[in-house]
Amino acid sequence: MCGIVAYLGKNKAYPILIKGLKRLEYRGYDSAGVAILNGQLNIYKKRGKVQELENFVHTKNKSGSIGIGHTRWATHGKPNDTNAHPHVSSSGRFTLVHNGIIENYAVIKEALEKLGHVFTSDTDTEVLVNLIEEIHTSEQLPVEEAVRIALTKVVGAYAIVVLDAENPNKLVAARQSSPLVVGIGADGFYVASDGTPIVEYTKKVVYLKDEEIVTLHRNGEICIKSIDNEVQSLFIQELEMELEALEKGGYESFMLKEIHEQTKSITACMRGRLNLEELTIHLGGVQELLPKFMEAERLIIIGCGTSWHAGLIGEYLIEDLVRIPVEVEYASEFRYRNPILTEKDIVIAISQSGETADTLAALKLAKEKGATTFGIVNVVGSSIARFTDAGCYIHAGPEIGVASTKAFTGQVTLLSMLSLLLAKERKTISEAYYKSLILSLAEIPKKVEIVLKNTAPIKDIANQIMNASNALYLGRGYNFPVALEGALKLKEISYIHAEGYPAAEMKHGPIALIDENMPLIVIATNRSAYEKVTSNVQEVKARKGIVIAIVLQGDEEISELADYAIEIPETEEPLTPLLASIPLQLLSYHIANLRGCNVDQPRNLAKSVTVE
Repeated sequence: MCGIVAYLGKNKAYPILIKGLKRLEYRGYDSAGVAILNGQLNIYKKRGKVQELENFVHTKNKSGSIGIGHTRWATHGKPNDTNAHPHVSSSGRFTLVHNGIIENYAVIKEALEKLGHVFTSDTDTEVLVNLIEEIHTSEQLPVEEAVRIALTKVVGAYAIVVLDAENPNKLVAARQSSPLVVGIGADGFYVASDGTPIVEYTKKVVYLKDEEIVTLHRNGEICIKSIDNEVQSLFIQELEMELEALEKGGYESFMLKEIHEQTKSITACMRGRLNLEELTIHLGGVQELLPKFMEAERLIIIGCGTSWHAGLIGEYLIEDLVRIPVEVEYASEFRYRNPILTEKDIVIAISQSGETADTLAALKLAKEKGATTFGIVNVVGSSIARFTDAGCYIHAGPEIGVASTKAFTGQVTLLSMLSLLLAKERKTISEAYYKSLILSLAEIPKKVEIVLKNTAPIKDIANQIMNASNALYLGRGYNFPVALEGALKLKEISYIHAEGYPAAEMKHGPIALIDENMPLIVIATNRSAYEKVTSNVQEVKARKGIVIAIVLQGDEEISELADYAIEIPETEEPLTPLLASIPLQLLSYHIANLRGCNVDQPRNLAKSVTVE
């Protein structure tokens, strides 16, 4: 959840660190800090956003060509200056930044206190840096060896970078269940939680694997060892990211930019995969496992938050079109409930970051039980991408806004293509219906563009309901998960309590909440259940509820009944989630803006949940 950046090389470290922290701020913004070594060690930490740190450091000594930085999402200890990273060992020799949780920190802390170590913060991180110091001092080991031994004694997740005040020519970093990438540039080494702070300087990167420790030397030497002290081969990859994607590009926020990028991101997801001339879909990762998919008795989709909602749409798609039973599970529940799995099962993990801790742990459980694993992720080289038997990238590009938008539609696009490919292979839909669906899918980007050009009515609606305390979202069939996702977006960024329900369930409880102050957003695009949705709207209007309806272009009946109607272009019903979700993203965005909320960095949330 936190963001790490480090540099060792020929250039000044501070500008690289502070710019890197700004690019990583979506990972955590409770506090931030840097440590820079230049004869003496200067550490600057500040509660709040990275800008607070930058203001604080403005007049201070920032010289030095080696340093580490951190932007925090608090786990152990309140967000304040003391608990902010970096943390220093008792003697002041070792400084450390850390993303993750050390689960057995309390036991280690007690032992270290008996040995004379003094702690000033409430963090588990300060325990780890003192453990490294204790091992280094008592056994007279090089810092990289002290780090390695210390990590054999801790339980939990970590990505760390360690700075030795007595060695300005060396950095040591390591990871376990939290991402860490090393950039190799002409002017030095870069270390970060992801590629965003690195891409400006180099595209040559090494993605550290679990239980790997890397030692970086100023002379250009790089050595990777396992926690068992075995030297690992150096595998350098190309960072698939463009610098322009990390800027707002004239938009007032990353979230708004990413909403408007969905025409391009959905196109990118289909590029090279959907062939209109031959009316075929080719997914490289699926081809590897096609025999397994053909023989599968059950698919289990796991994810968290927005990815779980995408998985629910995948369930509708696959069961409807492919006729394979599908279960959709919260990864956090799946991993702890002793699930029944067999070799005939395929577990599909969905994660934007590819680093979601619960999802990764659930995958490991699935593998242990013999199931085949398949990943749908956005970030190239991420842990889930490397761990699964096969998978597909959604190619949405960097998503900086904490509330997922383009990654969600990318996931749904990929699941749509997967369903069509399998349906054709298994011959579970007619050739005419298959052709209609594939042609309709190809038209989705243009139709998304139509929705994005008609945002004025959505802004007007946002003005009318911005002061609501609660909201209900209703959908049927394919659009029930869209209702869940719409409610989540409103909660995430505007802090209005919202819930999504299957429309038919309204009479089983939620209708008691309906009054003249309750906005009710209905996704009314289902031709297969149009009359039933119409009936739901009438029930709400009879109780003075405020109805906002997402309808198909040209709709008359529900548009007439509703207080407000937002039109989307017609498409095949299984593909309506790709269009219906866009107005809901925009509605949440404009409500949050009007309420003065920070849409890119909503309170208490971070982009990548890499700890439990």
